[in-house]
Amino acid sequence: MLEIEKGYESVNKTFRIPVNIVEQLERLAGENNTSVNKVVVQCLQYALDNISTDSSDDKK
Repeated sequence: MLEIEKGYESVNKTFRIPVNIVEQLERLAGENNTSVNKVVVQCLQYALDNISTDSSDDKK
C-alpha cells in the first residue's frame, strides 16, 4: 500500500523538464536509494535557499 510521507503539505504540479536533467535526477535518486520526487524537492529547496535576490547581480 502507498504511504504518503508525513511532515509537510504537498500539491501536485506538472512541469516540463529537459530530458538530460531528468536523466541526472533519476541517476541521483538511484545512487541514493530514494525517489526522484525527493531529489527534486531537495534541489528546489536548495535553489530557493541560495538564490540571490540582490538586484545588482542582474546588471552584471
